[in-house]
Amino acid sequence: MYEAFYLLVILQIALGIYSLWDGFSWLQMVRRRLGRHAGFYAPVVALVCPCKGAEPGLEENLTALTRFDYPSYEIYFSLATSLDPALKVIERIKAASQRPIHIVIAGPPEDCGEKVHNLRRAVDAIPENFEVLVFTDSDVRVPRGWLGKLVAPLEDLRIGATTGYRWVIPSGSFGSGGFASALASAWDAAIATSLGRPQENFCWGGGTAIRRTAFNDARVLDAWYGSVSDDLALTRALDESGKPILFCAECLAPTLHPWTLSTVVEFTNRQVLIARIYAPRRWAVGAAAHVSYSLTLVFTVIVIIGAMIAGDPWIQILLMALVLPLLAAVKGALRAVAAGELLPEWKRQINEWSWIWPALAPVVPFLFSWNFIASLLTRRIRWRKVRYELVSPGTTRVLSR
Repeated sequence: MYEAFYLLVILQIALGIYSLWDGFSWLQMVRRRLGRHAGFYAPVVALVCPCKGAEPGLEENLTALTRFDYPSYEIYFSLATSLDPALKVIERIKAASQRPIHIVIAGPPEDCGEKVHNLRRAVDAIPENFEVLVFTDSDVRVPRGWLGKLVAPLEDLRIGATTGYRWVIPSGSFGSGGFASALASAWDAAIATSLGRPQENFCWGGGTAIRRTAFNDARVLDAWYGSVSDDLALTRALDESGKPILFCAECLAPTLHPWTLSTVVEFTNRQVLIARIYAPRRWAVGAAAHVSYSLTLVFTVIVIIGAMIAGDPWIQILLMALVLPLLAAVKGALRAVAAGELLPEWKRQINEWSWIWPALAPVVPFLFSWNFIASLLTRRIRWRKVRYELVSPGTTRVLSR
């Protein structure tokens, strides 16, 4: 038993050191991108934002989309039905904005996810003179320079798409909903900091820019047919067309959302199941990393208890095992540093919660492990009150609305 323990822990320490080195590399990448001029490429942009429901902060989030310091863009809000309460919010914003705003009523989906259906109908409504399409979500609150930074790198015709990612801003007090918010932030930060290597990048639906020609060449509308995932289906289409995805760390998007433990588990389970269906290689690599970490720590507890019962020395076993969460905590601290530099306007809130990333980073793999196990037990998800069955990347069953 001791031999197995030492073998597992040494392997996990080696992986932890590599992960920590990767964390330093990510921070260096962030600083390089922050020190680089975005460029001057500023074509006519169609900004597409699917909406559903009057979620907290919706008006502030959507209003931010009308205030970019970008010379020429129009906004396309897309909803499944004119009865959606988000429509009233959008109409108020449209009445107050000098920016051209279009509203697309997509109708109910039959063969794909509602968000994907809304996006397809919105793209169909966009005139051909728009050179670049940008997709975002209604639950992010992006700064004025976000659009220009996301679009400018597309001047390089070799790039298939640019993308950012969200950063969940914890809210509330730790004892009243704050723990769930902190857990969601620490979980999502692990994914954010996996982006940056060209071969590992994927499009994120809350912030992706793509030339209209690249969108058409990759046959994205066909890839969206029957899909519940807009971003991973887009990623698959670009991969198949041989077009790389550029991660723009400077386009990190603050996300403010009320969380409970149940919504955190539902959200994380859904994300991992979608990854299993649409990105099985990424899913397998993530499962191996997080499950092996969790099993090693569980096995460590068993070994320590066994050593105590047998009267064998156990302190050195404990000290050796503590290296694992320590390495994870240091990487979590690096994430907090990077977030503060990327989101200076949110630095106060990030500093208030700066302890959560090192404190919860050693715990997050256990939540990931549960997510991976749950993704093997079902193909059904609930997303914005709609239930789906994910049959395959190209087949989705709408179970209930």
